[in-house]
Amino acid sequence: MWRVMIAEDQEIVRQGLKVILEQDANLKVEHDVDNGQQALQVMEKFMIDFILMDVRMPVMNGIEATRQIKKRWPDVKILILTTFNDDEYAVQALREGANGFLLKTSDSKKLLEAVYSCMNGGLTIHEEVAAKVMPRLLGNSSGKTSTDVDLSPREGKITYLVGQGKTNREIAEELYLSIGTVKNNLTRILQKTGLRDRTQLAIFAVKHDIGE
Repeated sequence: MWRVMIAEDQEIVRQGLKVILEQDANLKVEHDVDNGQQALQVMEKFMIDFILMDVRMPVMNGIEATRQIKKRWPDVKILILTTFNDDEYAVQALREGANGFLLKTSDSKKLLEAVYSCMNGGLTIHEEVAAKVMPRLLGNSSGKTSTDVDLSPREGKITYLVGQGKTNREIAEELYLSIGTVKNNLTRILQKTGLRDRTQLAIFAVKHDIGE
């Protein structure tokens, strides 16, 4: 079972999200907080697997909370909740290591799908705003150019599939590899490219047109 924390400053929204998430037997909302600082305090005391993070919160917003949490607990998955007016925040969140963002207008099915995608290593970006956000990310992504990176054929295929938003399990199934092998290859790919995380690698793959 995945241990979940909801960071959202509106109590009625928190309670609604909790009801939706706990429809799934694999999800247990163990903590809900109303600002980023409280989210950090929970992280210091408890084991958390997944955080549903609002952007605009008092005391500490979701972007700063994401930055600090990812720096200290990089394996924790964070899905940002956003609105159309929060595009800039969404871009910042992805640069800070968030595992994706979803519009607050999404239905419960899409929310649960996004949670599973994040937990399985995917990059979830709501399709209605991806077209607006991705060009900005591609224009500012870090890392070496594709000609500077000597990827093996397998590493190239894995990088391509990451850019397609595939999870580790989906990559393993498509390439007939174990999930452990995929993870080991991803570690080497990040070292070779000089990138920080899977989000940056996905952006790198698209920006440099990494093919199959």
